[in-house]
Amino acid sequence: MRLLNATLPDQHVVDVGLRGGLVEEVVPAQGRTAGEDELDLSGYLLLPAPADPHAHLDKALSWDVISPPMGDLGLAIDSWRVHSRTMSTESIAERATAAAELMLRNGTTAVRTHVDILTGPHPMRGVEALIELRERLSGIMDLQITALAGPDAPDETIHQALDLGVDLVGGAPHLAAEPLRDLDRLLAIAEKRCVGADIHTDEGLYGEPTLEHFAKAVQAWPSDRIRSAGHCVRQGTLPAEDLTATIEAVKQAGMGIISLPITNLYLQGWDQPVSTPRGLTALRAFLDAGVTVAAGADNLRDPFNPVGRGDALETASLLVTAGHLSVQEAYHAVSDGARDVLGLPRAGVFAGAAADLLAIRAGSLGEAVAAASPDRIVLYRGAVVARTSVVSTTALEDRR
Repeated sequence: MRLLNATLPDQHVVDVGLRGGLVEEVVPAQGRTAGEDELDLSGYLLLPAPADPHAHLDKALSWDVISPPMGDLGLAIDSWRVHSRTMSTESIAERATAAAELMLRNGTTAVRTHVDILTGPHPMRGVEALIELRERLSGIMDLQITALAGPDAPDETIHQALDLGVDLVGGAPHLAAEPLRDLDRLLAIAEKRCVGADIHTDEGLYGEPTLEHFAKAVQAWPSDRIRSAGHCVRQGTLPAEDLTATIEAVKQAGMGIISLPITNLYLQGWDQPVSTPRGLTALRAFLDAGVTVAAGADNLRDPFNPVGRGDALETASLLVTAGHLSVQEAYHAVSDGARDVLGLPRAGVFAGAAADLLAIRAGSLGEAVAAASPDRIVLYRGAVVARTSVVSTTALEDRR
């Protein structure tokens, strides 16, 4: 396939040759019309496709079903636990599929989803639903699955999830009575099974941080084994001098830090109605230190976040508004940074890159993030997997 007349963020207009799922060449645009197996991208900005390093597809799109009260993390957990007892594998699969399709339509071609190890007689309902979804998405979207094991999840259920085909060990040690002990338990299972770990880390404004302990525990892991920390809210409330040792440990471990702005902005700070904290991690400190920083949407219209479009551009916009990142830094976090955290090769408009690309109707990266036009073409490994075209008119056009 060949992409013609595409505009890049630096305003160069190029033609792009694709072959075997990779970008074969990028040359100045010749200005010709598209022929067979060619796509004219005049008026489109061409970007590396976004990736989402932290989703919860098993929970997605359940807000209207549950009708939970609005509130903090504890309230959301309680609402979810009550509802999850009623869920079937089929109902989880239906919502997860709808959420994945929404994300794909918006340009995301790779997702890492957490899935709860549930309570009750059939704790693998969510795991089975998402493994089935991963198979259905083959050739359309990359899907990594992390077993989200709460402090009350027995070790054998984590092993069972791994036996079924889950990719990574996950958990939320900050919810445990002894957070470091639960973290060590999860990492020991990951080491025993020779798999990576993506842990919900320090998801709160207060408490003793665990990120440094996590980082030091995985420093000796093989370099290609995934180790990443999501949320890291507590680090955003610490003074700079208290972050130095943690940041150094994270760098030495080669860990990725995953910020989740929309969900943390919603869940954090309910007990502080005046000067409410934002609940984001220490983005600038991590970036300036050279740590890999990624960002995701986390929860999508469920008890943990009642809103969201399933759109990486929404996440990028919030990183600019609430995290004070530049537009370029924000888009990097939802594209290159996210793929780095997922252990995937870089995508983009350069020879040898993975041909996971997003073409969006926009004249600049700033416009793409700000306006988030739904007019998009999504490519996965060089093939079009989603396309949305929009026609919009106003009465003002007749007066020009």
